[in-house]
Amino acid sequence: MAATLIVIGGGRMGTALVEGILASGYLAPDEIVIVEPDAERRAMLRLAHDDLILVDTPQIDHIDERTGAILAVKPEIAESATRLIGGLGIPRILSIVAGIPAQRLEAVLPGPIPVVRAMPNTPALVGAGVSAIAGGSHVTKADLDWAEELLSSVGTVVRVAERYLDAVTGVSGSGPAYIFLVAEALIEAGVTAGLTRETAKVLATETIYGAGKMLVESGQSPEELRAQVTSPGGTTAAALRSLESRAVRSAFVEAVMAAVERSRSMAR
Repeated sequence: MAATLIVIGGGRMGTALVEGILASGYLAPDEIVIVEPDAERRAMLRLAHDDLILVDTPQIDHIDERTGAILAVKPEIAESATRLIGGLGIPRILSIVAGIPAQRLEAVLPGPIPVVRAMPNTPALVGAGVSAIAGGSHVTKADLDWAEELLSSVGTVVRVAERYLDAVTGVSGSGPAYIFLVAEALIEAGVTAGLTRETAKVLATETIYGAGKMLVESGQSPEELRAQVTSPGGTTAAALRSLESRAVRSAFVEAVMAAVERSRSMAR
């Protein structure tokens, strides 16, 4: 029986999207086929989701004119996986493969099949991701609407031109790792200042969570929120002066640009 959605790759991001789609009620388990060649990974997925259809390779009877595919594989096999599902007659593809342009995927397809590229990030695992989507040469508004509806089940979606996806990778794709590094540093600082590690962890992680929630919900800019907690001559001002003297702001800019350049190089 043909599926509504076929997910090529049962890794963390592919699975996160499936879980979000199921949790939102957008699709039922029997409407989704997950293609995962690794038997051990399939067994793990089966334990967590015994109602999903799990296969080691896609078949022609999984696909009809209403089936969409999410491509969630490693970059080195993206083109071969695209060629395979294109040969089976897939009508549209949403690729979440980092660094591989839509044009390269289109080049291995048998015809003008729409390819939407997306860059989600790992907070999609907890339903709080942010994704950017961009259309390839043959994409219509209906294709973008379809991709946005799928990705909205695991967080926020923005639309950009494809040329900006490398920048998206640097800011939000890699962004969670920057925040996790900040959390690690705050915890270590708390321990250095005399707190227990557990107390420092709670203080650091809940502070990051609360600050993020304020950024999203207050409607105020980061600059405004920072000014509100920075009294002249106070403790926060002293801390920020120390960070600025070590060019932390510039370090973040350089980190993002390093990720952007790496993403660009993957496309070459």
